[in-house]
Amino acid sequence: MKLFPGILMLCIATAVWADPFPEGNAQVGQKMFEQYNCTRCHTAMMGGDGSGIFTRPNRKVNTPGQLIAQIGVCGGNVDVNFTLQEKQHLAAYLNRYYKFK
Repeated sequence: MKLFPGILMLCIATAVWADPFPEGNAQVGQKMFEQYNCTRCHTAMMGGDGSGIFTRPNRKVNTPGQLIAQIGVCGGNVDVNFTLQEKQHLAAYLNRYYKFK
């Protein structure tokens, strides 16, 4: 019985540090980001290189789930209905800004 609390804490710690986009590949996501010219809209909205959209204090996306949902919305801007797998790839790439764990 003494082992149970330790195992429970290990499971909780692992869940906290788990990859939020385990099915995503950041390299594939980067290629998709470039392929669909995602910076076009971001630059138009934020100026500069467009990356400010991810780091602004009042950003809309604050959780991994919100990022996946926003990628779906952005897909409409480039006339693409991303699959869940594609959203995972893009989210894995964009997590370099968000740093979700």
